[in-house]
Amino acid sequence: MSSDAKQKLVHYLEEHAFNPILHADPDHYSGKDRDKLDDVQRATKSEVDRYRHYGSARDVVDNYKDDLTSDEAKKIDRELKALDLPTLADVRDGFEKLAHDLHIDA
Repeated sequence: MSSDAKQKLVHYLEEHAFNPILHADPDHYSGKDRDKLDDVQRATKSEVDRYRHYGSARDVVDNYKDDLTSDEAKKIDRELKALDLPTLADVRDGFEKLAHDLHIDA
């Protein structure tokens, strides 16, 4: 598996899940929702960094699957849904299709 496959997978997640969160305008939220946005943006920055540093496309796929069910991810997902922002689960079909197209079992 090439680093190109890893980059394509990470780019997909950034474009479809992470960037909408990171670029969400705090001015569209007030009070507790603005605080939630700040929390999920901090968590997402950390997540992007983590995905960028995985060693292979297989690592990206495996950790993506783990993130779908982790307790921490479930907490963040609830906050994202409340803010009407995408979750990792929301982009699952596209991510799995890309992994399949790259010959990485998802």
